[in-house]
Amino acid sequence: MKFTTKSTLLALLSITSLQAYAQKRDGLTMWYDKPATRWEETLPLGNGLIGMMPDGGIMSESLVLNEISMWSGSAEDPNNYDAYKSVSEIQKLLIAGKNKEAEDLVNKNFVCNGQGSAFGAGANAPYGCYQNFGFLKFNFEVDAQHISNYERSLNIGNATAHTSFTSSGVDYKRTYYTSFDQNVGVIHLTASQKKSISFAVALERSENIDSYEIKNGEIVLLGSLPDGKGSKNLQFASKVKISFKGGRLTDNGKQLILTGADEATVLFAASTNYYGTDPQTVVGKDILAVEKTANSTLYSNHKKAYAKKFDRVTLNIADHQLKVDTPTPQRLHQFFENPALDNGLAALYFQFGRYLSISSTAPDHKNALPPNLQGLWAHQIQTPWNGDYHLNINAQMNHWGVEVSNLSEYHKPFIAMIKRIAKTGEKTAKAYYNAPGWVVYMMTNVWGYSAPGENASWGSSTASGWLCNHLWEHYLFTQDKAYLKEVYPVLKGAAEFYDYILVKDPETGWLVTSPSVSPENGFRLPNGEVASVVMGPTIDNQIVRELYGNLIQADSLLQMNDPFIHKLKEKLSQIPPAVVVSKSGRVQEWLADYEEVEPQHRHVSHLYGLYPANFISPQKDKSWADAARKTLEVRGDQGTGWSRAWKILFWARLQDGDHSLEILRQLLKPAFVNETTYQGVGAGTYPNLFCAHPPFQIDGNFGGSAGIAEMLLQSHAGFIHLLPALPKAWKDGAVKGLKARGNYTVDMTWKDGKVIHYEIAGPKNTVLKVLNGSEYQNYTIK
Repeated sequence: MKFTTKSTLLALLSITSLQAYAQKRDGLTMWYDKPATRWEETLPLGNGLIGMMPDGGIMSESLVLNEISMWSGSAEDPNNYDAYKSVSEIQKLLIAGKNKEAEDLVNKNFVCNGQGSAFGAGANAPYGCYQNFGFLKFNFEVDAQHISNYERSLNIGNATAHTSFTSSGVDYKRTYYTSFDQNVGVIHLTASQKKSISFAVALERSENIDSYEIKNGEIVLLGSLPDGKGSKNLQFASKVKISFKGGRLTDNGKQLILTGADEATVLFAASTNYYGTDPQTVVGKDILAVEKTANSTLYSNHKKAYAKKFDRVTLNIADHQLKVDTPTPQRLHQFFENPALDNGLAALYFQFGRYLSISSTAPDHKNALPPNLQGLWAHQIQTPWNGDYHLNINAQMNHWGVEVSNLSEYHKPFIAMIKRIAKTGEKTAKAYYNAPGWVVYMMTNVWGYSAPGENASWGSSTASGWLCNHLWEHYLFTQDKAYLKEVYPVLKGAAEFYDYILVKDPETGWLVTSPSVSPENGFRLPNGEVASVVMGPTIDNQIVRELYGNLIQADSLLQMNDPFIHKLKEKLSQIPPAVVVSKSGRVQEWLADYEEVEPQHRHVSHLYGLYPANFISPQKDKSWADAARKTLEVRGDQGTGWSRAWKILFWARLQDGDHSLEILRQLLKPAFVNETTYQGVGAGTYPNLFCAHPPFQIDGNFGGSAGIAEMLLQSHAGFIHLLPALPKAWKDGAVKGLKARGNYTVDMTWKDGKVIHYEIAGPKNTVLKVLNGSEYQNYTIK
C-alpha cells in the first residue's frame, strides 16, 4: 500500500454539489470549501484540558494537538529584594519632574532579577512558555484525481468539526471532537462503501521526547520539558488508539496502519504531571474508559455535556437573507464591506466567543488553568509572548464575557489563579516596596511569577488591583456571599499594598502610586524627552478608587466591621477623582497633561473607568461621558485586534451602537499579515475566526464577544438596561439567557429597534429598575 505525502490539491477540487450539504448548516456553523493551508485556517476544538485543530487535508492531514498545562520552565523567585531601597530616590526624581532619570533608575533597580520573560521568548528560560503538544499526522489511501463535494466545517452548537468529500464515487466523512464527557479527542471516519478506509497515523513532536513506542495497537509518547535551569521539569504523556470495524491493523514502528476498514475511531489522550498525577497512568485510564464505547454513545454523551453549558444563551439577529450557505472566509469579506447584510455573522461571532470560553478551560477540573494568550491552542514550541498571561489587559479581557454570557463558572479557574498569585505576590510586595499585602505586575505564568518585567515602559505597571475587579464582578453576578467571604482576604491584601505605597503628590495633594506607568504608553516631557514612568497614571487612580470602594462594600455586606475599612474610608477622599478632564476636553491619561507620543496608541488605559469599571456613564455624568467620547475620537478606531475589541465595549458603554458595530466590522476585517505588529497593521480576524493581533491572540475574540453582549444588555449603573447600544442594522431580534448583575437572567425580543417583550428571572420578591428605551420601569420578580 502506498501512502501519498501531503501535496497541494486545491486545483483538483471540483466543488460541484455545495447545495447538497446546505441542510446541515445553521447559524452556528463555520465552513470552508477547501482544506486549510495554514494554521489560522484550521478549526479549534477543545474541552478545556486538551485541544485539536484539524486541517481537513484529503490525502494527508495534520491535527495540531494541545494540552492546557503544557508549560516549560519552573517555579523561581525573580524578585529583586533590594529594589525597595530605590523607591524613595525614584519618587524624589518624579516629584522633581525628572521622569527620565527616574525611569533609568527603575530600569536599573526596579525590574526583575534574572531573565524574566526573556522578552517573550522564554521557552528555555525559567519563566517558560506555553507550548504545542504535538501533531497527529495521517496519510490516507484516497484517489486524489477525482475529488468533489469537498467541505470542512465546525459547528459550535455541538462542538464538532467535519471533513467530507467524494472520491471516485465513495463518500468519505471524518468527524472530530474533544469529548466534554470523557477527556479524549476523537476522530471518527466513515465511508459509503465498505473496506474503503485505509490510513497510516503517527504522533509527532519536534523536541523533548523521551520515548515513542507502538505496542498492542497503541502509540505511547512520553516526554519532559526543560525547567530553564539546565534540567527537566514538566513531564507529559499521550496515547493514540484505533478501534475499527473490518480491516486490519498493523504498524511499522512509527505509524499505526489500518487497511480496508469499514469504519474507524481514532482516540487521543494527553496529560502532564502539572496536576500532581502521573501522566502516563492518566492517559492510560482515559483511553481505557472509552475504547470499548460505541462512537454513537461517546458522541451523544459529548453533545449532552456540552449542551448544558452552551445552550444557556441563544441569540438571533434577523437578516433579510441568510448567509449560512456562504463559506466563512467569504462572509468575513462581505461583512467588512457591509456588516448590515450579515447580522448572522455577528451572532455567530458572539457565540464563537462563548464556544472558545467553554473549550479553553475546564472549571470542573480540580487544578484547571484559565485560557492563556492563545486559549489552549498553539502550533509552535515558542508561542508568541510565551503564550502566557499578560495582566495589563489581556488575561482580563479573556474573562470579560463569561458572566454576562451565562458562563459564570468559567471565571473560576482565573479566580483560582489570582488567589495563588496573591501568595507569591506577598514576596513581591516586600521586595519592591517593603509593603504588606500583595502585588503582581504585568505578566504571570503557571508557576506563579509575580515580579515586574524586564523593562520599565511595560513591565512596571501593577495588576493586582485590576485582578480584584474580577473577584468583585463574580460576586456581583452570582451574589454568593460565601464566595465573597473567601476572597475578602485577597481583596484586602491588594488594598493593604496600595494603602502602604501611596504617596502625596505635592502639586495636587492627592495620594497616588509611584512609580508606575500607563500601560505601554509614553509621553513627552516639557524638555522634549520621552518617558513612561510617572506618578499616579489615571488607570491606577481609577483602579485604587474602585478597589477601595468594593472592599468597603464587601465589609458592609459581610458585616465584618474591619478596622482597616475605617482607614480606607478616610483615605478615599484623598484619591484622585476617576476622571480629570484635560484642556482638550478629553480624559487626562496622566496627573500632568502631557503630550502623547502616540495619540492613537493601542492601549486606552485611562478609560478603565468606562470599561470594565463603572465610573463613566451617560446616565451618571454627561461631562465625563463626553470627555470619554472625545478621547476615543482622538484615539481612533484602528488598533491591534484586542484594542478594537475594547473599543467595541467603550462605545457600547457610551450607548452608541452604530459606532460599536463599526468597530466590530473592523475587528472582523480579513487578516492576512501574521508578523507581530503593534500599530494595527494586519489586525482583524483570520479565516477560522481567530483574532489577529497579529499574530493570533484570543483576547480579541473574547473581548469582541463581550462587546456584542454589552450592546444588548448592561447592568453596571444601578439598573438593568435593555438594548443600550443597539445598532440600526440589528432592528429585529431575540436573545435568551443573558445575565445581569444581581444574578438575574434576561430574555427579550425586539422589533424595529424596540423591545416588545422581556422576562427577567432571579431572586424572588425583588423589584428591579429597568431602563427600556428612554423610560425607567419597575419589574417585580414573583
